[in-house]
This record gives sequence, structure tokens and C-alpha cells, in this order.
Amino acid sequence: GTASPGQVAAINRAMRTGRLNRPGVSNQVAQASGAAAGLGPVEYFIGLTDGNAVHSAVFDRGNYRTLSGDPVPHRFLSALDSTATEFSASASGRLDLARAIVDASNPLTARVMVNRLWHHAFGRGIVRTVDNFGAQGELPTHPELLDYLAVRFVELDYSIKSMLREMVLSRAFQRTTAKGDGAASDPDNRLLSHYSVRRLEAEAIRDGLLAVSGRLDSTMYGPPVPINLTEFMEGRGRPAESGPLDGDGRRSLYLAIRRNFLSPMMLAFDAPIPFSTFGARNTSNVPAQSLTLLNDPLVAEQARHWARRLASMSGLDRDQKIEYIYLAALSRMPTAEEVSHARNFMESEAKRLGLSPGEPGPNEEVWAAYCHVVFNLKEFIYLI
Repeated sequence: GTASPGQVAAINRAMRTGRLNRPGVSNQVAQASGAAAGLGPVEYFIGLTDGNAVHSAVFDRGNYRTLSGDPVPHRFLSALDSTATEFSASASGRLDLARAIVDASNPLTARVMVNRLWHHAFGRGIVRTVDNFGAQGELPTHPELLDYLAVRFVELDYSIKSMLREMVLSRAFQRTTAKGDGAASDPDNRLLSHYSVRRLEAEAIRDGLLAVSGRLDSTMYGPPVPINLTEFMEGRGRPAESGPLDGDGRRSLYLAIRRNFLSPMMLAFDAPIPFSTFGARNTSNVPAQSLTLLNDPLVAEQARHWARRLASMSGLDRDQKIEYIYLAALSRMPTAEEVSHARNFMESEAKRLGLSPGEPGPNEEVWAAYCHVVFNLKEFIYLI
């Protein structure tokens, strides 16, 4: 009991190496070492333990120096459930709170979650204020539907994928964006008489550029890719390393986030600044978005990648390649007028570049210019 930590460590090292030979202790050390050697690789994980019970009294007018009455025992939020029983008196109450939140008899959690999923599938939640179900929020447009989805979510064991599958297989999701006879009496489309036109999120636009150009890497998991730093992204904490312009082709999900050094392209398309959670993003339509699609280096680079793919496609004439472009970018065939416009553009672009008239298909510069035009179509960034 009087040895210092350094002395204890020295004695342990001596016993492990055999320099301090005590048969009884040495045998135990050898057995422990043999057992450890027989174990497989150890994997570490983050674990949580419930803390001690610390009960606080009510602070009179929020002042911690003036306590009001006896300590208040832990329980579920009385504003939501005034009949909730008290939590365990011997623990912090966090585990009991978590169980109360996901309890099947508590409809609030499931209602909030399915409303957020509906918001992502349809562009607007059944309760449009997805972050506020309180008195300051909006009323649901379809209260019975919200209740049904909440019950189904619990029945599906809180599976987000299963819930989304049911939503996208519904008739409401599969409706066209063309307005029918009911549009006049429901101008805001609150009753879902048709599918609302909506713009893609910033991440989906970037991934779409990579996908049609053939540069998208769909590999799952992996470390984040450093953000590409432009010459205008200066300031305190600037990363020492700048990532590649296209993020190695990785999906936007895998791009590293630096709060003070965010992608200008993402910001132009309303990617939120990560200082808080956002149930619903802003959706703007401003000139900066068109200017970004015209001038952003990533857009121009992906147009060139796509052009190289088109130029290398043998056996297809110019019109067939135009059809391929429309199918890849817009998921539809071009009209005769659109094909005519594409021909006229290519001929004028070839003339501007000083190329000989005729078939411009093998020339990458002409295809790159036309692919860049397609990226700037509203239909490319909107679900229509």
C-alpha cells in the first residue's frame, strides 16, 4: 500500500518478463497472458450508463439562488401528459424518458416522425410546420391520415424505410404534376389533387450532375471527403487541405462539413448552415442559382466529363445522342422541336469554335457546351 504508481508498474513489468521470479504470481500471469492471447480482436464501442439520481427544486422565476419548494422528482413532461407516473428514484431518469418517448401509447413521437417523412416525400408535411406541433403551428390538412400513419409507423416497428415505401407506393405520390379540375378550388394543393412541383435539394442537384456525367461513386460508407476550397473561402480555421472539386465523385452525404467553409454551390441552393436542426429547409428561386449553374466550375467540369462519354459512344448519330441526353438528364424523350433546337445550337457552337460544318458529334467542345445547356434547364433541378 506504500508503493508509488511507478514502482507498481516496474514490478508488473518485471513479473511479465520473468525477471522477478515468484512461482505463484508468475503462473497466474502466464495463465492470464495465455487467455488474452486466445481471444479474438477486440472491438471498442461507445456505451452509455444511466447516471445518479439528482433531483432539483423549481427555480423561482428562473433564479437558481431562489429555490421554490421541495425537489421535483423525475417524470415525463407534464405539459404533454399530466397523468405520467414518476421515474425511478435511483437513476437519472434518462432511460425512463427514452422509454416514455418511444412508448407505443405515446402518439406524439410517431406523429412527428411520419409528418417529417411525408414532408420529404411530398415537399410539405401534413402539418406544414414540421418543427412546431404546438399552438403556434399550423393545423394538419389531413388529421385522420396523420393518425393512421402514426399507428402504421408503430406497427412497422418504427422502420423509416418501410414507412417511406408505403408513402411512395400511394396514389397520392404517383399523381402527375398537371393540375386537374380541382386546382381552382384548392390553389395551394393542400388536398393533394396533384403532385406539387418542387425543386431538388442542393445535395440531390450535385449528385444529379455527377450521376448523368458518369462520375458518381455510389460506394457505401467511408471517410468524409475534404471540402473544396475556393480562393474566396478565407478566414480563421481555414483547413490546411483542399479537397477535389468533384469530391472524388462521392455522394454529397460524404462531403466533410466545415461550418465556416461551406460549398458556395450548396449555399446557393439553400443548403442550411449547420448551427441547428432544420425540419424544413428554405426553398428560394433567386438569380444566384442560375448564375451558379452557368459559372460554377463543378458544373462545367461535369459537362466536359459527360461530353467525353458522348464523344466515345460509337454507333450513335447526333440525334440518338440527343435522345440519350434527355433520357439521362430528364427521364424522357425530347420533342421534335427540342431536337431541332439542339441541332441549331450545335451548328452555331461549331461555327463559333471555327469547326467545319456538319456532324459535330465527335467534337467534345460542342457536346460539352450542349450538356452545360441541359444542366441549366429548369426541368433538371425541378420535379415536374
